[in-house]
Amino acid sequence: MARAVPVGPVPDPAPDPVRDPWRDAMRLALAEADAAVPAGDVPVGAVLLGPGGAVLARGHNEREATGDPTAHAEVLALRRAAAATGEWRLTGCTLVVTLEPCVMCAGALVQSRVERVVFGAPDEKAGAAGSLWDLVRDRRLNHRPEVIQGVLGEECAAQLTAFFRAR
Repeated sequence: MARAVPVGPVPDPAPDPVRDPWRDAMRLALAEADAAVPAGDVPVGAVLLGPGGAVLARGHNEREATGDPTAHAEVLALRRAAAATGEWRLTGCTLVVTLEPCVMCAGALVQSRVERVVFGAPDEKAGAAGSLWDLVRDRRLNHRPEVIQGVLGEECAAQLTAFFRAR
């Protein structure tokens, strides 16, 4: 017996109320990650949103470009946002990043008092927001940002995979 095959466009899956509000910001972060590639940096991009959702700062990996081991996308976005606001406390802000933050970046997120971190692809080798460690939600720390993971995760992972395959 033949199976019925739908005709016409396949409808989008039901919206995810947790991940959908962050998709536009993640697309900006993916575009920012592309800017890392010409210098040979791993394509990781970050966008820092203010409490009202406006973009305060952006960053992409610049370790190869600058020779600075701390020039991760997240750290650069945090530094730029602090400079733009004149305040190191980024209370009420959201960092949207294409790859799960490492230990250094997770520590910077805690120290900067961001309200939330949203990431796309998990990092099983160095992730510190739930994969390998969960530094950002460690109850011993004085600040614990909310973590939302998997926003455009497949696209974020594909961008990284393509970069490493090309190398």
